[in-house]
Amino acid sequence: MTETRSDVQGDRRMLREARAQGRGALLKTYVRLSGPGWLQSALTLGGGSLASGLYLGTLSGFALLWLQPVAMILGIVMLGAISYVTLSTGERPFQAINRHVSPLLGWAWAIASLMANMVWSLPQYSLATSAVQQNLLPDLLGADGLTGDLGGKVVICGAILAVTISITWLYGKGGWGVKLYEGTLKVVVALIVLCFFGVVVKMTLSPGALNWGAVLSGFVPDLSVLMHPAATYTPFLEAVGETSREFWSGKILGMQRDVMISASATAVGINMTFLLGYSLLSRGWNREFRGLAIFDLSTGMLIPFLLATSCVVIASASQFHTRPAAGLVAEAEGPAPPAKLVAGYQGLLRERIAATNPELSPEERSRAAARLPRADKELAAMLVKRDAFNLAESLEPLTGSLFARVVFGIGVVGMALSSIAILMLISGFVVCEMLGLEPKGRAYRLGSLAAVVGVLGPFVWKDAQFWLAVPTSVFGMALLPIAYISFFLLMNQRKLLGRNLPRGGKRVVWNVLMALATGFATLGCAYSIWSRIGVPGLVAAAGFVLLAVLFRFRRKGGTT
Repeated sequence: MTETRSDVQGDRRMLREARAQGRGALLKTYVRLSGPGWLQSALTLGGGSLASGLYLGTLSGFALLWLQPVAMILGIVMLGAISYVTLSTGERPFQAINRHVSPLLGWAWAIASLMANMVWSLPQYSLATSAVQQNLLPDLLGADGLTGDLGGKVVICGAILAVTISITWLYGKGGWGVKLYEGTLKVVVALIVLCFFGVVVKMTLSPGALNWGAVLSGFVPDLSVLMHPAATYTPFLEAVGETSREFWSGKILGMQRDVMISASATAVGINMTFLLGYSLLSRGWNREFRGLAIFDLSTGMLIPFLLATSCVVIASASQFHTRPAAGLVAEAEGPAPPAKLVAGYQGLLRERIAATNPELSPEERSRAAARLPRADKELAAMLVKRDAFNLAESLEPLTGSLFARVVFGIGVVGMALSSIAILMLISGFVVCEMLGLEPKGRAYRLGSLAAVVGVLGPFVWKDAQFWLAVPTSVFGMALLPIAYISFFLLMNQRKLLGRNLPRGGKRVVWNVLMALATGFATLGCAYSIWSRIGVPGLVAAAGFVLLAVLFRFRRKGGTT
């Protein structure tokens, strides 16, 4: 599944000539030859990033605009290390980890990547289905459309399968298939960014819609949101009683932390670390392409990601943060809210009652919830989980129906389709690698179908479709350190890298940056495990790390 020899030799010749002509010519050549970074961008600009941005803005306003760019930059550091090792050695990453670090880490990395693909595919189908049913074709495929809810989901999911399987299997043909695949994804990523950038531009042109001073301040890191609800909730928390304040503060903080973990995990996931090395090798790149690879990651990933996710956070923060969903509080006027919003709102109020009166029956909790003060009800209406339809509906008075529904809906569907295709691509790589086969032909095509399990998402998930991306991303965060630790060790493996091992100041910089990225991922992993499983989960994770260390030091490989 490599490019033809003449293609690779031609690319090398272009790079050498460009270096001789100066930085300007080299930059133009880098832009022309870029590709793997755009594959990564198509994956990271998926439903997980969109949902994380939506809930970051809803829960914390502009205060967490800094989080996704920081997580992406740290992720690019580790992806840069992966590209450096792969291009310096020409060795498949899975084999390199098994031979030079630990088979335990190598197999854990492959299995975790495949699991992440299968889990992360669930919200992609759900988000695409939601956008088509609610934003793009509600009269035809919506719950009340001609096909009915179930029929609409079947039609949409069938179309998604047909499109994504077709374009993913093109990659397995190599040569022109690879180029067509990557070119298509570049167009999709560009359209996604333009869609969400256009929404913010329209909002900016609407008088009083955005406070750009507050927006820009949100790019300054503020770690207080790890320990406390966003400061903008203070007046609303002070309006409720002490017992209610404790419950709502804990609820807001827990949701904030989950969404922060989700946003960090979707910036660079463990499956992305598996994709990069193989997409580089499939193009026939070697150590001469290391500079191009770093440029490709920095531009093809960071810039589209920064623009698209920031625009989603800005839009959701301006429309939802500390604003009760319309029609939920009893005294509010207006049209009846969607059934899912009502169910989520009532569920939050029942949780509030159960926190202090766990002995009450469900019916008694419902009656008690109805008697809660307005301040409690307003907080519940602020925290209820919205989705793309709610955001699009709220934007309509500012941006008009075209931008609010059609453009936003196209952006959501584009994100989901590109991510599904890449998840299938990675699954094919992983399965072939575990079987010791070249990633092409029947084995690749059948392996890519592992990610098709996501088609079940729209049929089994009943809550807000966007929220499904949050728990799946928390799961992904728990796996990420496996990859980061593996490549941290590889980057310092003298026997593997030989004369390509970074030395002096370069080695210090690499290790400091990789330590920051690995520490960030490990802290996120620890919280993800502790919040879901508790102490037994942390003990199991520590046991795995201990086993990996023992495997590492029992091997007779080179020194670090």
